[in-house]
Amino acid sequence: MTTPPTASGSTPAPKSLVSRFIGVLTAPRDTFASVSAHPKWLGMLAVTTLIIALFTALPLMKEEGRQAAIDQQVDQMKGMGFDVNDQMYEQMQKRSASMPYTTGISIFVFIPIIGVIVAGILFAIFNAAMGGEASFKQVFSVYVHAGVISAISTILAGVIHYMKPGPAGSVANLGAMLPMLSETSFLAHLLGTIDLFLIWYVIVLAIGLAVLYRRRTQPIAISLLSFYAVIALAIALFKSRGGGA
Repeated sequence: MTTPPTASGSTPAPKSLVSRFIGVLTAPRDTFASVSAHPKWLGMLAVTTLIIALFTALPLMKEEGRQAAIDQQVDQMKGMGFDVNDQMYEQMQKRSASMPYTTGISIFVFIPIIGVIVAGILFAIFNAAMGGEASFKQVFSVYVHAGVISAISTILAGVIHYMKPGPAGSVANLGAMLPMLSETSFLAHLLGTIDLFLIWYVIVLAIGLAVLYRRRTQPIAISLLSFYAVIALAIALFKSRGGGA
């Protein structure tokens, strides 16, 4: 099992849940050293998932927020080639009252599943392909703690969308910061996929993996950001060619 040492060579002391939450934001390297040595994930997974569920559902508590969500779903369905008739639209509106609850429940279901899958991929890459020795529990703990950034991003987006209802999504993408661009242009779609919080999340995750596997942060961060860039380019190209709203 990989146990990152401190500068003095001793095992890092365990940190409380609150200290780990704050530490991911203020001192990620020291925090991930403690997380790697003492891989506790359940409490952090519960807290971050609860925050994400609550603040994703928050704008849906208002009628304007639910209508914006319906309109966004319709645009996405039309962009994928589906015909949304009046009957389907009426059914969507009838079910809209339950949106805050179904959204929150789905988040509680899917976040742990996605976490296990992504952590499994990272575990396979760093252990099987690169010769690392960390346990899956350590990798999963690092992944879960990086989710603090996602929780902070969701708080900001949830509050803003509650105050000013609009399409769900991050409020920190470059597209939202440059509204003068044509919404249908490739550049607008590309910038819309570049999320500052997601970049922060990727860098924090890279720090965690670097601490866990005792590797340099920069190559890991570059690899993760390059993968993100490829996905962003593909999405922007697809949308700019009329494949999505």
